[in-house]
Amino acid sequence: MLGRIPILDLAPQQPDDLWRAKAFDGEVVPFAATVFKEGHDVIDAAVVLTAPSGRRLERRMTQVNPGLGRWTAPVLVDETGEWTWHVEAWLDDWGTWLHDADIKVPAGIDVELMFEAAALLLERAAGEDRPDGDRALLRDTAGALRDRGQDPLTRLRLSRQDRLVELVAAGPIRSLLTTGPERVLLVERLRAGRGSWYEFFPRSEGAVRHDDGSWTSGTFRTAAMRLPAVAEMGFDVVYIPPIHPIGRTNRKGPNNTLTAGPHDPGSPYGIGAAEGGHDSIHPDLGTWEDFDAFIAAAAGLDLEIALDIALQASPDHPWVKEHPEFFTTLPDGSIAYAENPPKKYQDIYPLNFDNDPEGSYAEMRRVFQVWIDHGVRIFRVDNPHTKPLAFWERLIHDVNADHPDVIFLSEAFTRPPMMRGLAKVGFQQSYTYFTWRNGKDELQEYLTELAEETADYLRPNFFVNTHDILTPYLQFGGEAAYRIRAALAATSVPSWGVYSGYELYENVARPGAEENIDNEKYEYRPRDWKKAAMLGRTLAPHLARLNGIRRDHPALGQLRNIRFHWSESDAVIVYSKHLDAEFTGTGSSDTVLVVANLDPHGARETVVHLDVEAFGKQPGDVFTVRDLITGAVWQWGSDAYVRLDPFGEPVHILAVEH
Repeated sequence: MLGRIPILDLAPQQPDDLWRAKAFDGEVVPFAATVFKEGHDVIDAAVVLTAPSGRRLERRMTQVNPGLGRWTAPVLVDETGEWTWHVEAWLDDWGTWLHDADIKVPAGIDVELMFEAAALLLERAAGEDRPDGDRALLRDTAGALRDRGQDPLTRLRLSRQDRLVELVAAGPIRSLLTTGPERVLLVERLRAGRGSWYEFFPRSEGAVRHDDGSWTSGTFRTAAMRLPAVAEMGFDVVYIPPIHPIGRTNRKGPNNTLTAGPHDPGSPYGIGAAEGGHDSIHPDLGTWEDFDAFIAAAAGLDLEIALDIALQASPDHPWVKEHPEFFTTLPDGSIAYAENPPKKYQDIYPLNFDNDPEGSYAEMRRVFQVWIDHGVRIFRVDNPHTKPLAFWERLIHDVNADHPDVIFLSEAFTRPPMMRGLAKVGFQQSYTYFTWRNGKDELQEYLTELAEETADYLRPNFFVNTHDILTPYLQFGGEAAYRIRAALAATSVPSWGVYSGYELYENVARPGAEENIDNEKYEYRPRDWKKAAMLGRTLAPHLARLNGIRRDHPALGQLRNIRFHWSESDAVIVYSKHLDAEFTGTGSSDTVLVVANLDPHGARETVVHLDVEAFGKQPGDVFTVRDLITGAVWQWGSDAYVRLDPFGEPVHILAVEH
């Protein structure tokens, strides 16, 4: 039921309000509502929040589009857990009087009646619980407004005296106080919304090929030797594909061939063998003790390990014999293998969650708990869109009820309703369409959608590539393409990631597929990192610089603050990310301006036109910008000339000095 003053269209909340809206610790959330009233009275509003600790915050709201009644207030949420909040609205009695008095008193209309009305309002306010000095000022002003011996315009000016304005702003003179409906905002830990990810295969790190064609697999111990280099590049999360035993039946060979040789390790997604299933470690990688040491080594470098969980099985998985009800049986008695036409995955049996919902759920919940007990707090979930949404809703809720610090990343490249649905029911992060958004218009449209339309529940993670994805842009764009895509991902959203080999510009595709040739998913792929560094053919220092910029500039840690500007070139995209001083923790505001040439093949020059008010400047201001990659410094204004050469630096990442 509506209150006296309607309070509608609350945000943040999910569109259908079936699940809680989400934010992360340190996020600046724009709370908003549509507030209006009949007639022409002046109204005001505030958002009132209760933090998980019980701390109460009240923030006055600002009407951002007079006439449409949209009120907003940005709030930095700084505690994890459930926040409750509501919007309060009221009739601003003093503001309404000021509005009318400014019209009537100079015109000589109802002058004494207006001043008497003001005096009564001030006396009413003086009777409230206020400091003695404030009450005295209110009563004295009421008396002065009634003094007919003073000129009306002189009395009117008394209503604008600084002390009175400050007093009324701090404690409004109001009536018709209306409280809107209560909403819940779930604030999760920082890494749920912000971080830099690096993917590598532990079995490739330290792998050795012998003269007879056989291999010695890398192990958790050799993989741990790669961790310092990952930390040096400034990454926060190391994501590793599945580490379980791999089946031999229908094992895939190099480049997804159907026949594996005796030395081919198979795809880690063909999970399950005589050695065990999802709750086991591939013996080539080491023991549980080795895995625990790998987790500890990462933690010692301030890295977290994200483990890939793929809920599917090889034909050799123990589940096939122990739980045949977990699978789909075809009319000929065989078990259906996975397909994504025209792709076929003969080495994988998908699970059927409808044959035995409770039994399959209990087993999957147990699997996740095994890894949680060994210190894993981040899971990258493979193909979650092929499992029921209700399953994920239940599982994520159950896991987070016991372990609120556990994070789930949805690896789903599918139709928008399913991708959004997975985020709505609980996935803390989501893969996105970013890898296929390369043009200026499509990037602006997609980033606007993520920052404004879905930000209350879907947190994007912009991977520039994966072990399954090598887009034509990277295949044919040369080194410039790798610099451009990394800069865009690192500066446009709070979470981004790369798959190992990106820093080596690996760009040869398997014919007929958008993935690397000699795909690491099907074979060992040790890389000579030292040789690449000696030859200077590595993007690693640039990735480290990008992550350093992200650490130094809190504006880049926010999702909702991206603003696009205009350039005269269809290949040059311009955007800014700004954070006011009250939210940076540094005492000064932070603005990063990105100007990127999206054409990796040719230089582009253009004039950019900036909406400088989006980052706290005024039209006509001249300000200093500093390129955070090259160190160059320029004086810019609302309009600036740029030339970006893909054979030099194709992207300006500029700090705006305030």
